[in-house]
Amino acid sequence: MANYFSFRNLKFLLYEVFDAEKLTQYEHYRDHDRQSFDMILETAKQIADNILYPIYREMDEKEPDLVSGKVAVHQGIGKYLKAMGEAGMIGATYSYEVGGGQVPATVYSLASFILSAANNAASMYTGLSSGAARLIINFGNQEQKDLYVPKMLSGEWQGTMALTEPQAGSSLSDVSASAKPLGEGKYLIKGQKVFISAGEHDQAENIIHLLLARIEGAPAGIKGISLFIVPKYRIENGSFQPNGVVAGGIYHKMGQKGTPAMHLMLGDNNDCIGYLVGEPHQGLKYMFQMMNEARLGVGLMSAAIATTAYYHALQYANERPQGRRLNEKDQKTTPQTKIINHPDVRRMLLFQKAVAEGSLSLLMECSRYFDLAEVSAGEEKAKYQMLLDLLTPIAKTFPSEYGIKAVSEAMQVFGGYGYCKDFPIEQLYRDIRITTIYEGTSAIQSQDLLGRKVTMQNGAALMALMQEISQTLQEATTYENLKKYAETLQKELGRMQQVLQKLIPFAMQGNYERFLADANLFMEMAGLVVVAWQWLKQAVVAQKQLLTQSLAESDVAFYESKIQTMRYFFAYELPKTKWLATRLLDDEVITIVEAKAEWIV
Repeated sequence: MANYFSFRNLKFLLYEVFDAEKLTQYEHYRDHDRQSFDMILETAKQIADNILYPIYREMDEKEPDLVSGKVAVHQGIGKYLKAMGEAGMIGATYSYEVGGGQVPATVYSLASFILSAANNAASMYTGLSSGAARLIINFGNQEQKDLYVPKMLSGEWQGTMALTEPQAGSSLSDVSASAKPLGEGKYLIKGQKVFISAGEHDQAENIIHLLLARIEGAPAGIKGISLFIVPKYRIENGSFQPNGVVAGGIYHKMGQKGTPAMHLMLGDNNDCIGYLVGEPHQGLKYMFQMMNEARLGVGLMSAAIATTAYYHALQYANERPQGRRLNEKDQKTTPQTKIINHPDVRRMLLFQKAVAEGSLSLLMECSRYFDLAEVSAGEEKAKYQMLLDLLTPIAKTFPSEYGIKAVSEAMQVFGGYGYCKDFPIEQLYRDIRITTIYEGTSAIQSQDLLGRKVTMQNGAALMALMQEISQTLQEATTYENLKKYAETLQKELGRMQQVLQKLIPFAMQGNYERFLADANLFMEMAGLVVVAWQWLKQAVVAQKQLLTQSLAESDVAFYESKIQTMRYFFAYELPKTKWLATRLLDDEVITIVEAKAEWIV
């Protein structure tokens, strides 16, 4: 079996960079230790190796189809759901009281990464169930928790999030699915939902939709949206009864074909019952919990796909002979060299490594903030929650946008073979393309970052992030060979501050179109800066180990690779911020702000 991720890198991030063992000093995580953390990762690897990775190509080639209202997916999904349920992995991060294992998100995120690296389409099934069950746990009543959560965590029932409608994609204020009160928390649901991942399939006994709808007479806009549990089958007198959720169509996608995306018809025969979750008109507020969790999940999936592609490209580059070294004097008689010896191939591989491992480190940072917010109180809790909120749109967008570029470079390493089905790169490229669209497009994430997160609480979150980065800069300056990189990153923070000083006055004037016109460029700039921070953070740990430990040759090579990849990122990727800042500071925005539609012909 080909390598599709590095266990060594996961352990480096978990124990050396983010020191996950420190979490066990808190009461919430006290039952865990390094041994239990390792067992969780090993369990994920066993499921990935034995169930998921072997069917990755088959799930793509045998695409699910809708026949007589039913969708048959690969039978391996049933085995996967059962294995995850039996191992307690679906609700691993939940509290003991609801059947979870109180596993830190910092640890569980790496388990999810392994599953996604093996088979990104399959990993979505359990990710959706986990997020949907968490909503019921946090906002549902006790009856709902008792009925739905155990079956969802066991893998017997599938969970989904049902938001999007034909006329309301990202604009959830335009949701029109209706809910007519029937009394006792029951509502008659009517409407349509589209692009519902895992919204219908034959490997779960029941499918539980967490659905947004508007109660009759509710206020217009987002203030009138409520959250409902809408099961495929409702339970009456201890038996399943069809609940008026009909599969009206299946979308045949470019990638991630193993996960059906459904068009659902609700209540056409006035027979679809929904059960209100929490208070009326609070649905979007509740759903944002699952959406933010899902955004981090998409970022993690992107990093995982990019990682899988990198290891395939690395193996190919070490095996494929092609051409000669450019400095070889006798080109005719010298044997062909492996393509990894060509500088441009090494550049492409370093780019992939920098994106994949830098993205994963950023997502680990987010998981750490999640865990610290979980166990903290007062100002500390607020600080970590702010940091998580600020980084979430970046942690979704950078891995997906740059992940596409990374997989594209992996395909380039393979040459023509990468474009063919002989190797998995073409599938990985198709699979990762959707990640910039899932859970809010990159444009939406960019507007969220600049328009909301940067400005929230008068910039308190951004100031907290600057303090976090400053700690890394101080550590880096204690090593002579890292000083200049710390200085470079310090200058980049100043450059970003200069851009914000230019843009924020437009928001204060109410000129939001001008303020957010180039939000996507600011997002790219912010992504490059925070990933550079993550690389410097890794380099500091690597340098310390090289100087203070007696290391095996393989460990020396590992730590050196971290420092050299950091140097690559600072030399080749971080300088892109200079052009981005030039554009963001320029007043010439007529082409996108003032342009008339008729000019674009």
